[in-house]
Amino acid sequence: MKKNILAIVLTSFFFVLSLMLTAQTDSPPDPGGDPEPGGDTPLGGSAPIGGGAFILIGLGAAYGGKKVYKLFKDNQEELKD
Repeated sequence: MKKNILAIVLTSFFFVLSLMLTAQTDSPPDPGGDPEPGGDTPLGGSAPIGGGAFILIGLGAAYGGKKVYKLFKDNQEELKD
């Protein structure tokens, strides 16, 4: 009985969570007006993404290197044979 109750609670939690997350996808209304005299600005306000991408790639490479090092360390005895 406890397993059934737990399954119902978890299912309803994820259902409500998914509804809450999809309710947040409405875009805000257009404030109107021209933000710059030059015309249309790109989406995102010309925010730079290069630095964040390099950090993400670097962290991924470090994590992959750690996994490879651990795999090599665990199998080092087998490689000596």
